[in-house]
Amino acid sequence: MSEKTSESDNFKGWLWKWTNYIKGYQRRWFVLSNGLLSYYRSQAEMAHTCRGTINLAGAFIVTEDSCNFMISNGGTQTFHLKASSEVERQRWITALELAKARASRMIDTDDSSDEDNDESMGRELAGVDVERNDLRITLRTLGSKLDDLATCNDLISKHGGALQRALSELETAENNLSKLNDPNTLSTRIKTVNERATLFRITSTAMINACNDFLQLAQGQGKKWHKAIVHEREQRLRLEETVETLAKQHNTLERAIHAGTGPPRSDPGVSDESGKKGELSEDEDDEFVDASDKGFTTEFVKEHRKTSSSVSTSSYDSESMKNDEGPSNNEVVPVVSSGARVWRSKIPEKPNHSINLWSIMKNCIGRDLSKIPMPINFNEPISMLQRLAEDLEYSDILDRAAKCSSSQEQMAHVVAFSVSCYATTLFRIGKPFNPLLGETFEMDRRDDLGFRLICEQVSHHPPSAAIFAESKDASDKSGWSFWTQITVSSKFRGKYLNVMPGGTLHVVFHETGHHYTWKKPMITIHNIIVGKLWVDQSGDAEIINHTTGDYCKHKYFPYSYFSRETPRKVSGIVMDKHDTAHYVINGTWDSSIDSAKIVSVNNANKSKPVYKTLPAKNLWMASALPPGSDKMYFFSNLAITLNEEVDGVAPTDSRLRPDQRMMEHGNWDLANELKQNLEDAQRARRKRREQTQPGEIYQPTWFSLKSCDLTHEMMFTYDKEYWNCRESEDWKKCPVVFELPKAATPIANST
Repeated sequence: MSEKTSESDNFKGWLWKWTNYIKGYQRRWFVLSNGLLSYYRSQAEMAHTCRGTINLAGAFIVTEDSCNFMISNGGTQTFHLKASSEVERQRWITALELAKARASRMIDTDDSSDEDNDESMGRELAGVDVERNDLRITLRTLGSKLDDLATCNDLISKHGGALQRALSELETAENNLSKLNDPNTLSTRIKTVNERATLFRITSTAMINACNDFLQLAQGQGKKWHKAIVHEREQRLRLEETVETLAKQHNTLERAIHAGTGPPRSDPGVSDESGKKGELSEDEDDEFVDASDKGFTTEFVKEHRKTSSSVSTSSYDSESMKNDEGPSNNEVVPVVSSGARVWRSKIPEKPNHSINLWSIMKNCIGRDLSKIPMPINFNEPISMLQRLAEDLEYSDILDRAAKCSSSQEQMAHVVAFSVSCYATTLFRIGKPFNPLLGETFEMDRRDDLGFRLICEQVSHHPPSAAIFAESKDASDKSGWSFWTQITVSSKFRGKYLNVMPGGTLHVVFHETGHHYTWKKPMITIHNIIVGKLWVDQSGDAEIINHTTGDYCKHKYFPYSYFSRETPRKVSGIVMDKHDTAHYVINGTWDSSIDSAKIVSVNNANKSKPVYKTLPAKNLWMASALPPGSDKMYFFSNLAITLNEEVDGVAPTDSRLRPDQRMMEHGNWDLANELKQNLEDAQRARRKRREQTQPGEIYQPTWFSLKSCDLTHEMMFTYDKEYWNCRESEDWKKCPVVFELPKAATPIANST
């Protein structure tokens, strides 16, 4: 006889096991537990000697006749067994099938269970996720019970069919009068029906027990889950109320700060202690300095801490700038050459308009902000095209790079140029206006800055802009050309905003033909809802000289309060095509970049070689912001001039955008209205274009879609016609971009 324990997959009893042709079947004690079937010569042997075990996961269970059955795992182990009766055999078959199903499930979910358990254990140690672990265990138990029900259902269907066939055979035998005279035939049929009915009753009982177990577990957990759901809902409502309250308090404090002394003197996200460390000085009497590929030298890092601190303080502390030597900081000295234009040095101050930030941003989590209409309260009075033009604020680095004697030294300058474009982003948390499709921006600063550029919005969804710039004149063999197509995507993550610039940037030097390419790292804006907004750049970047094979892999280190690295640090190594190191690049993206020529390399530690270098040479130093920049959107001297009116520009130029102009003049209500009108007009033009030219792709005016020979990317490249049309004032090719409804408010009366 067999006996069943409290666990549904534990089963014990006597069975006859085939041993060999001499001894035949021998009586053995079998134990089924945890998906394993083991046997012993007697019950007393269970404490010390197991004669054999077979794992039921993946095993085959075959019934041979009324009492015999076989279990095999595919060749290595096979048990030929015999029960005392068909009913006893069926009890074992039912228990074995249930245990096999459990064992198979355990193997299928073993990896995921281990991961869940590891994650759960870590969270439990942190004391934050015990309830979630209990829920996971309960769900797993319920799933196991449901699988038991499915197995029992299959067995009931099987035995129910066998019972039905036996009853049909009995009915046939009773109707056959010739066989009624044979009592053996009738008794055999009745015995078969009784055995089938017993098997059906056993399986049904197992099904009922499994149903009871599932019902009790579900009822016991139902109330608990209901309370947990109600609690989570209340917690979420309280959290939303708390965040909204904090946002209102933050808005009130921000207004109070603006009404008082202005922005804090310290950099966002940087402790005062790090600023004090920046005041350390270092004597550099030695001719050589040691630098590793990650930390470089202590002297080198300290020098950059000092530079970062001093530049940041002098850039954003108007009181300290008044005492600086040199020109007075009360007024900006414009860069002027003979007969050159004097550009403006300030714009109207930013008005103090309050807005409920949370009421707008709570519905933007996880979405692309370029597809969400936003009020201009989040903007700054320039377009994205003008913001891209700021990448060339320190174009003098490229002028110096064109005169370098070696390609590796030139690479170091290109790295400094690629980093310099982020200097103005430290406090620039305003969102530029999204350009309208076909909108352009020109900037001809050959007289003072030595270059000119043209930008055009070439795509609306996804938003993409193409830019081309060149130094002096295209025929200048000592000059350079710069171009790219930037596609910006952004995601609001609740506490921070990720901005992902896409596209490859190109620089070509005319004299040598050296062609450089690189991509921009990710930008993160922190404390979107609560706290002071601050910007960080992070990620790996690589600049490649496709002409010589030189490259520089450099890293933008993400800021962390607990990190020992210099805040906003950038570091890298300039290598040639043979992987020989030539220059160490080190600095910060908000203040300066230095390079040091490598004279020897110590490769004792291959994972972290030590470079012996000459004293570092400064390649780029950020310029100080103009006085009162905190009231002018933290614009740099160049940014202040970007939206200044210029005669003779194309009718699609960003300077002619009315909503942007109204925001600059402080009329934000009218600016919001005009912005909505311009966007509605753009949608109407797109619908007309889709109706009249279905399936046709929009063609930009000044850029054409071509394949890049180096990167094999399809990108919009400049067709070199804009400046000729500019000189002849021929704007027939320009589309209508700044179209306003007739009912729109006149702009002249509002200015």
